[in-house]
Amino acid sequence: MARTQKTLLALPQREGVQAAAVAPTLLPNLKSSCFDRALHQGLLHPARRRCSPTSAPTPKLSKKRKVHAARDMFPTDWSPPPIEFLNLRVPQASRGAPAQRWLGPGGPQGLRTWAPQLPEELSQEPQDLDPQGSLTSLEELFWNMAGPSQKATAPVVDTHTLFTSGASESYANSLDYLLQEKREQALEQEREKLLQHDCPDLYSLDLAEDEAPLTPEHRMLVERFSMSLQVIPPVHPGETVFLPRRHPLYCVLDCSHLKPRSHLEGLFLSCPLAQQLSFLRSGLLSNLYLHTPDCPVPLLQWLFQLLTWPPETSSGAFGLLWDLSVNGLFHQSDGDKHWWCPSLQEVTEVFHSLGARSPALGLHEPRQHSGRVLKNSTSLNWSEQQDAPLEIALDVSLNYIYKFLALCALAQPGAYTDGDLLGLIELLCRVGLDVGLRLLPKTDLQQLLLLLLENIHEWPRKLQKLCCSLSEVSDHHHNLLALVQFFLDVTSRSRQLRSQLSLVVIARMLDQQETLPLWQEKAQLSLLSQLLSLMRPSSLRQYLGSETLPPCQEQQPKTNAELDHKVCYLCHSLLTLAGVVVSCQDITPDQWGELQLLCMQLDRHINTHIRESPHAMHRTRLKDLAAQTYVRWQELLAHCQPQA
Repeated sequence: MARTQKTLLALPQREGVQAAAVAPTLLPNLKSSCFDRALHQGLLHPARRRCSPTSAPTPKLSKKRKVHAARDMFPTDWSPPPIEFLNLRVPQASRGAPAQRWLGPGGPQGLRTWAPQLPEELSQEPQDLDPQGSLTSLEELFWNMAGPSQKATAPVVDTHTLFTSGASESYANSLDYLLQEKREQALEQEREKLLQHDCPDLYSLDLAEDEAPLTPEHRMLVERFSMSLQVIPPVHPGETVFLPRRHPLYCVLDCSHLKPRSHLEGLFLSCPLAQQLSFLRSGLLSNLYLHTPDCPVPLLQWLFQLLTWPPETSSGAFGLLWDLSVNGLFHQSDGDKHWWCPSLQEVTEVFHSLGARSPALGLHEPRQHSGRVLKNSTSLNWSEQQDAPLEIALDVSLNYIYKFLALCALAQPGAYTDGDLLGLIELLCRVGLDVGLRLLPKTDLQQLLLLLLENIHEWPRKLQKLCCSLSEVSDHHHNLLALVQFFLDVTSRSRQLRSQLSLVVIARMLDQQETLPLWQEKAQLSLLSQLLSLMRPSSLRQYLGSETLPPCQEQQPKTNAELDHKVCYLCHSLLTLAGVVVSCQDITPDQWGELQLLCMQLDRHINTHIRESPHAMHRTRLKDLAAQTYVRWQELLAHCQPQA
């Protein structure tokens, strides 16, 4: 404090007056700005700012200085005096003595005062220093401003190191982490290779569930909480009708009796099969025969045979065959022109060309030219046409055949005799049960069957024969149920066929087709009530067990579970067919008692004899079907109840 006062007294009087005038206004602002910057940078503790310079008493000065300050309060020269201690670029010689000092808390009266210390070489230019020296001076300034406690706790920070190596240190840490991770992955891979080398059969261990040793307690627990995977399948198993064919059969155009009417037609008839197919693909064949009044029958037969080829060829053949047939229909007058319809033998040969090999189809020996298999270049690059699955290609060809046969049935209802119609219906039903066609829609087949039923002349007499032949198409009850569903419930004949065929199938599955009068008129509901008593699960178990199980296997649990599944599966199909029989009937008030008896039989023989179990979900599904059938029959009872 004495040093500061001596420096101030050594100044001239004019400078002392100016300093005294500026000190009350400049120094508090300077002091507060330095405090704010130091506090913002975290160098000072917030508690130390409580002693503001405005609240602290000013040091005692002489009376003479007070008089000069009062007399020269408004000096003529308003320019501030040069204060060199604000400039950070202090000379190197004055670096040891800072330009400003704080009196610590141990000073007289515990006050902090700000007093500028002017250097002696004011007239000399300050020397330029490097940025590192400036940063060091600023660091010393704020270090002197900090208290003893902050000096003891504050870490030593190297400013140069902080700005130069901060970013590089983060990158170095990232690289070190990546290298360490790479090393760990390499070590894990080496350990895995060593483990595989030591234990080569580690991943090939396949312990079967039955071979795993189980204690009696564990085995009893597994048997108690195990569930059977045997369920009633929603899709019928189907029959193997078509075998996969890799090459199409050779289709020969019989042009021995044809006379060409133009040079282009003569060229078409004389060229080989590959060029004839080129005529078909390019559209020249349409230009030749589409606008003529009549079309040669051998050409129509050849196009019908091409329906069995891949879709790239069969689509063009079907389009031309359809257009030529419709064109011939419009040019037909008074029955002079003959409408060509494929015979039953030709339809059978077409199915044979598609790969049908089942003896149940009753296929005749194909003609000699139809048995040749095409394996040369005329096969239309058959391997390139196998992008679609074989089932899809088969379904496309069958749909083309069904559509053309439906056109023939509409255009010429009397083209087929009743015997041919019955044989064609049976053949189409056998084809529809193919395994590869189970999940595909059969809209074209169902429409064709409806048309063929309407074309039968002696319907009442042919119904019994048709039902007997259709009931022998398959030996599986679910396949026969699917066959019944081929006939839509839209016409009177189809409804009658569905009802009678379902009753015949139920009697055949229960071995009662010879004992019951199945063909008695208006006796279907009474016959069905007699068959419901035989559809009891316990009766079916005895019937199936006596046929399939040897006496030594009757006590095995696994065999009993399989038998229980077969019983529920058969009962489910038979109950569905019973629902078809009732739904196809026109229930009158006179038949109300018979329908009520059916409801009683259903509840007595089936609902009460099914015991649900979490281990056998097929029983639950069978009981659900029985409940739904019972509710449906109760609704019919409510609608046909007699008024009396």
